[in-house]
Amino acid sequence: MRMNWGLIGGGEGSQIGATHRIAAGLDGAFQLAAGALDVDATRAREFALRLGIAPDRAYGDWREMLAGEASRPDRVALVTVATPNSSHFEITRAFLAAGFHVLCEKPLTTTLQEAEEIVRTARSHGRICAVNYGYSGYALVRHARAMVAQGELGSIRVVVAEFAHGHHANAADADNPRVRWRYDPKLAGISSIVADCGIHALHLATFITGQQIQSVSADFASTIAGRELEDDALLAFRMSGGTVGRLWTSAIASGRMHGLAIQLFGEKGGLRWAQEQPNQLYWTPVGGRTCIIERGVAGISAAADRASRVTVGHAEGFLGAFGNIYADLAEQLRAGSEQREPNPLALSCPTAEDGASSIAAVQAAVASARARGAWVAL
Repeated sequence: MRMNWGLIGGGEGSQIGATHRIAAGLDGAFQLAAGALDVDATRAREFALRLGIAPDRAYGDWREMLAGEASRPDRVALVTVATPNSSHFEITRAFLAAGFHVLCEKPLTTTLQEAEEIVRTARSHGRICAVNYGYSGYALVRHARAMVAQGELGSIRVVVAEFAHGHHANAADADNPRVRWRYDPKLAGISSIVADCGIHALHLATFITGQQIQSVSADFASTIAGRELEDDALLAFRMSGGTVGRLWTSAIASGRMHGLAIQLFGEKGGLRWAQEQPNQLYWTPVGGRTCIIERGVAGISAAADRASRVTVGHAEGFLGAFGNIYADLAEQLRAGSEQREPNPLALSCPTAEDGASSIAAVQAAVASARARGAWVAL
């Protein structure tokens, strides 16, 4: 039986909203039963009705949705928060405190203090609070993580990550509301491109290596006049297991379409993966030839096999990766209702603790950039 699911934000025309709606329904685990989909109450209700949500669950805002769902016997099992960054804390905390499980878009909050409060709220109410680092859902990202955990790379010496695109390179877009809010501290918080894109690459570094970021040195640039927050950044970081990290993230890299990629260099060999070619993982043992690990091949790790839906050779990407986050949450929720232990492979879903660690890294990077690159401990 499908579980009821609710969405806050992600209204008509929103790319991330459409992605969540498709991903949540990909495996038949969730059905969209309730929503507060737009900041404008009329548009929110009208769009919800067009999506097939019942009139009494087509809410005008999140507070109305919280009140309406809290008293229902068929209340939603999971709420996804896909609103601008500045509203994540208030909405997520309110739903957790009311006993709902939550999947929050990244960044979890705009400050570390708020992120830690979310962690405490989730724990005290015994609720799941996941953070949508959706790229960790890719099959070969999970295979890379398994290879590192099994010691195939040996000790990881260096991680190099990128998340650079050029979609905000046009200064003429300064008044485009879809772009403008990302550089407004009132809506985006203390950081723009690092908190928007770099945070994904940093999470991949911690997800694959199993290490945490301990200190950061950063250089931020705002290359277009009028932007209060950075649109390009370079970070160096040190990790808990001794790994050295490097990150470049940018929104003004013309010619880059998406640009999320990661490389790991260990004592036994190196791995590289790029999100625009997600079905191939390149593995080079020290002194050996580079080989290509294809998604879906026989003998791949159990984590990668579970994350694949189609056979080898067929394209599988962004929607499936997000779908794997929902599949993890569905397994955890079903295990809870059936009073059993969940499949261990479903426990890699990013948590509020991961979200808080990422906010700590962003906060340290901002402090470092303001101090002209001084090393800042998390």
